[in-house]
Amino acid sequence: MLLKDYIPSAKKNLRAFFSGIAFHTSKVRRDNIFFAIKGSNFDGNKFIPNVIKKGCRIIVTDKKIKKKYNGVLIIYTNNVRKLLAEVSFKIYKNRPKNLIAVTGTNGKSSVSDFYYQILKLNNKKVASIGTLGVKSDGINFDLSNTTIDPIQLGRILNNLKEKGVDNVIMEASSHGLDQDRLSHINFRSAIFTNFSQDHLDYHKTMQSYLKAKLKLFNEILKKKSIVISDKEIKQFKFLKKISKRRKLKIFDINNEFNKIRNILPEYSEFKIKNLSMAIIAAKICGLKKKSIYRKIKKIKDVNGRLELVKKYPNNVKVFIDYAHTPDALSKTLKSLKEKYRENISLVFGCGGDRDRKKRPLMAKI
Repeated sequence: MLLKDYIPSAKKNLRAFFSGIAFHTSKVRRDNIFFAIKGSNFDGNKFIPNVIKKGCRIIVTDKKIKKKYNGVLIIYTNNVRKLLAEVSFKIYKNRPKNLIAVTGTNGKSSVSDFYYQILKLNNKKVASIGTLGVKSDGINFDLSNTTIDPIQLGRILNNLKEKGVDNVIMEASSHGLDQDRLSHINFRSAIFTNFSQDHLDYHKTMQSYLKAKLKLFNEILKKKSIVISDKEIKQFKFLKKISKRRKLKIFDINNEFNKIRNILPEYSEFKIKNLSMAIIAAKICGLKKKSIYRKIKKIKDVNGRLELVKKYPNNVKVFIDYAHTPDALSKTLKSLKEKYRENISLVFGCGGDRDRKKRPLMAKI
């Protein structure tokens, strides 16, 4: 591959070529481009001498390299991650036609799974990518992150396209958006579920956290793309302003919500909202409204999302829910209390060392 075809600023190096790309030293191969990314725990710039020894002859960095390396081309950029995404999605240019991104604090996995089920029930080829891994016909494997790096994502999308899958929904985490892992992807539509406290270990402030989420709408979505959200949330006003400024179309879930509530009265409010968003996304991708609602009662609960895992002869029920934020825990417990007014026992945990500030809030709830 010629460098000039993938990094426009390097056009003066007409004969420079590369065999592939990498940002992790263990993945570097001879004649690769190495993207020196500074992360939370490691700085790729410190490994530049190592990758040169492995045969890497092109380095992308945002730091001035004082030492001179014979036969090594150094490309400087102010955003290494963004350039990595740009090059990745140029290399793996074949992608499904209908790509949907889902962001928000809670509900991303549920919306993705509901969308996946709706299309599967209507015999459409579909895939989902996120917290629950990669799922499609003949494909089912876990991922290390909700939003994976652009090299891995590019390969997966390319593979799905080769298998004839043109409908893909993927979760867009705040970390992934902030680190430009989804830059240069042409999404058909994007969903904003809701917003509440989470990941402050990384973002530090709620303002910074929201800014990362809104990056999907402020920067990544192209003109005439579609935004799906809930006008009842405070952040809807921001989405509306962004949509007007960037000429995006915005859809509210209100009509879908009322229809589903009549058909499935046993569903909780947040479950109906998640399903509403999935239905609108399915309609945008060309599925007829009648076809969707004909199958709606066949949709199953999402694993680990207020899932009934055991029912005893004495009518004691055991549910499990992946509520990992104050808002999610509150909604889960309220939903159970509305439906089952008898004693509710809770086994609760908030593991790991991330975002410790939410622990006392969740304990109080």
